[in-house]
Amino acid sequence: MSQMRAPSKDAYMLILEAIDQGTYRPGDRLVESELAERFGVSRTPIREALQRLETQSLLARDGRSLIVASLDHNQMAELYVVRTELEGLAARLAARHATEEEIRVLRDMVEEDRALLGDPPALSRANRRFHKMIHLASHNRYLVQQLDLVHRSMALMATTSLAAEGRGEVALAEHAAIVDAISRRDEEAANAALRDHISTAFVTRLKHDSRKGA
Repeated sequence: MSQMRAPSKDAYMLILEAIDQGTYRPGDRLVESELAERFGVSRTPIREALQRLETQSLLARDGRSLIVASLDHNQMAELYVVRTELEGLAARLAARHATEEEIRVLRDMVEEDRALLGDPPALSRANRRFHKMIHLASHNRYLVQQLDLVHRSMALMATTSLAAEGRGEVALAEHAAIVDAISRRDEEAANAALRDHISTAFVTRLKHDSRKGA
């Protein structure tokens, strides 16, 4: 009996969401038959989805098996460079184009996410929702598409920077500053606040990972 069924979604999206949500982590082996059973679809679309994900470098070969890929130090650094530029642009455009309703939602997110402090996985999911809202508030579909690709690759990181001690509180303060700049329609300040937020997250991740590997 399958564990979940979502006929409105294809096999590719089902596997992609499972990776993004941490159901499958870097290094986990993906088996056609197990995925077909889990998602309640036939093996043919699962096979095609796995091939597509491998082409996109989200999966890697380990002998004859496919595993969820992981990012080395250089790949992570390159990804953060791209993310910083694109996220900063999204914040700038959000300051220009966001509706009052979108700004209200962003403010509510910051306040509601305070209840998640102390729960890094839940805070990480909330963090993704917050950033996605900024992407949408930019009202630029092409930028949103590129940021979706970047955030898919972010799922290949084994840890979240929000797991570092004290990072949750700081991140929420940074989120509040970003929303404040967007609400003031200050494009430069919104861009700078978002870029600083990503830079601090990267530094925190590097420190956290170096201690973990010590």
